[in-house]
Amino acid sequence: MTRCVTEDLGATGGQPLPAFGPVAPFKTQLLKWVGSKQKFAHEIIAHFPRDFGAYHEPFLGAGGVMAVLAPKRGFGSDIYPPLIEIWQTLSQHPEVLKDWYASRWHAFQAGDRVAVYEAIKARFNAAPNGADFLFLCRACYGGVVRFRRSNGHMSTPCGSHPAIPPKAFSKRVDLWHQRLRGAQFALLDYREAMARAEPGDVIYCDPPYSFSQSILYGAQTFHLPDLFDAIAAAKARGVRVALSIDGTKKSGGTYCDLPLPPGLFEREIMLNVGRSMLKRFQMGGQTMEAEEVRDRLLLSY
Repeated sequence: MTRCVTEDLGATGGQPLPAFGPVAPFKTQLLKWVGSKQKFAHEIIAHFPRDFGAYHEPFLGAGGVMAVLAPKRGFGSDIYPPLIEIWQTLSQHPEVLKDWYASRWHAFQAGDRVAVYEAIKARFNAAPNGADFLFLCRACYGGVVRFRRSNGHMSTPCGSHPAIPPKAFSKRVDLWHQRLRGAQFALLDYREAMARAEPGDVIYCDPPYSFSQSILYGAQTFHLPDLFDAIAAAKARGVRVALSIDGTKKSGGTYCDLPLPPGLFEREIMLNVGRSMLKRFQMGGQTMEAEEVRDRLLLSY
């Protein structure tokens, strides 16, 4: 069970806005994705303001928070073209998304699973595309979408788990298509995405973890001070920003203490998010009983 502890940063001494309140969990994943916030997204969303305009998520990844929120008006973005191709296809052509997955699944089941997976991965690395990336995310080890620094190629091996059949995946596509019917998706740098938010909107930022995710997909090249500048600019024009960032690991043994600009954030909530799948991958699949991860949810309001 995820636990929340609220801590007042004392930035301005102002009263916090009324909270969004309880949200029902939504656990059905579309993409397998290490680091996805979907399992505890309902707790993150509970700390959003009760009333806001549009919802913006500039580090979209697997879209777990947006799917739980199911915004009436939302904007999801990222800088990785194959990923945005998946989201745009889900939104505009869900039957095509189903066909992408089904054709690769049938080949995967009919042949040597590892050989077929490696062939799909090689094709993807030669010409990155959403169709191959969709299947690789579902079939790779633990959803750890990892890339080599040397050439940018995806390097994650095939997972030992069975890939879900097309019929089950199709049901997920229909469910996600319905939940995200109010969302639009674009290929954008996070600064461009945040700049389009208007007063009264909410931005949720889930950037790559500076201490652990430099080799994972989603590691957009940015410096944390630049992200803080973008948050400050959004706050100055009346946009509310929530930021997930490194917290404690190894049952609190290591605290990723990142310096925060004075006055930028009003509140801090600590979320216990369970054990690190990335660390388990790095340790050859061992159960990491002590590798607990905590996230800091920082609120500008």
